[in-house]
Amino acid sequence: MNALNVAKFGGTSVADYAAMSNCASVIKGNLDTRLVVISACSGVTNLLVELANGVSQERQQDVLATLSDIHFSILAQLPEAPEVAAAVNGILDEVATLSAIAQTSPSDQVTDNLVACGELMSTHIFTHLLNDKGIDAVRIDVRDVLKTDGVFGKAAPDLIETAFHAEAVLSPLFKKHIVVTQGFIGSDAQGNTTTLGRGGSDYSAALLAEAVKATSLEIWTDVPGIYSTDPRVAPAASPIDEISFSEASEMANFGAKILHPATLIPAMRHDIPVFVGSSKAPEKGGTWIRRHAENSPLFRALALRCNQTMVTLTSLNMFHAYGFLAEVFNILAKHKVSVDLITTSEVSVSLTLDQTNTKGGAPKLPEAAEQELAELCKVTVEQDMCLVALIGNHMGESRGSAAKIFGALEDYNLRMICYGASNHNLCFLTSTADSQNVVRALHKELFE
Repeated sequence: MNALNVAKFGGTSVADYAAMSNCASVIKGNLDTRLVVISACSGVTNLLVELANGVSQERQQDVLATLSDIHFSILAQLPEAPEVAAAVNGILDEVATLSAIAQTSPSDQVTDNLVACGELMSTHIFTHLLNDKGIDAVRIDVRDVLKTDGVFGKAAPDLIETAFHAEAVLSPLFKKHIVVTQGFIGSDAQGNTTTLGRGGSDYSAALLAEAVKATSLEIWTDVPGIYSTDPRVAPAASPIDEISFSEASEMANFGAKILHPATLIPAMRHDIPVFVGSSKAPEKGGTWIRRHAENSPLFRALALRCNQTMVTLTSLNMFHAYGFLAEVFNILAKHKVSVDLITTSEVSVSLTLDQTNTKGGAPKLPEAAEQELAELCKVTVEQDMCLVALIGNHMGESRGSAAKIFGALEDYNLRMICYGASNHNLCFLTSTADSQNVVRALHKELFE
């Protein structure tokens, strides 16, 4: 089988002309790269989400002007291309139309149509830049390839349809061109635009890598690989050269911003090695994620995920009773509430709600679900919390590790501790105000 690499570039990697030029150099540096997946230019998706939430006419005009500036300031540094300028202007016109609709009739479908515009614009410009730099590139609309269900805001991919369309649309082009396409977006069976949720560009790239039977996947971002924790939180954080799929999955799932939580699932299914590096400094290397890492330390990394919602359900009827939890989860399933972590005692159960959709913000317990649960038990909803996760190997089998961890945190109030369900993590909730200090204290004790 011929080597085939998929390269994905995040928003900061395509923020402006200089950043895009770095990406072009990275692409030139790997002759196996045939498919390039890119995000919207840095900051664009946030502006589009703002429009989707409905803003005043005056703010609409300001945002549209900013969006135009971001994209045309890059085009101004490239040879004139009337067809590219016309395409970007056409998408900006669509943004104006959709934001007017969002003012009076906001919906998840309108949001998806709006936020997709960021990637649609950036790929027009980036393809033009690659061709200008002597790279034979062609732009494809990913909605012709990546097929999903019809859930707006957080669509699930249709793997069979995506593989079929990838073979028909993408594979013939790889012989002559490098193909540029969008991350984050897809389309349902009716052709409606859908999105895979915030941060879904990495996931898109992995799904496309799976569909085209890639031999490697590169995720290019603004940091040189995965670190023992976010260096912005703990400056002494150290880079990790190689990590296993299972460790990296835990890190992504528990908030390490370097990867979208679902990214590694397609890569694991087809054993596709994933490289994470910085497009600004490719010479610094990065992190390889493989099925097995040569070195598996007890403590590998710390992840922090904020914007957490904890729901506590209390009922004396739960004491020595059966069926209570089943009833709780039936209600949650009925209202499509996805649960992340859970702990129980004799008379209460605490759980956190899973990640949010395209619009961002803390996950919410739907009002109807809360009312139904209130008939069964006392419901307490708490927000403004963060989840701290310690990732490692064989943690449940190592004597004394828990004492070391909790000893470092004696000055902090910890909530909802989850330990034992996985050999790869220990996690707990803490207040947003304490969260970064908790990470720094743990990192100092375990990694420095």
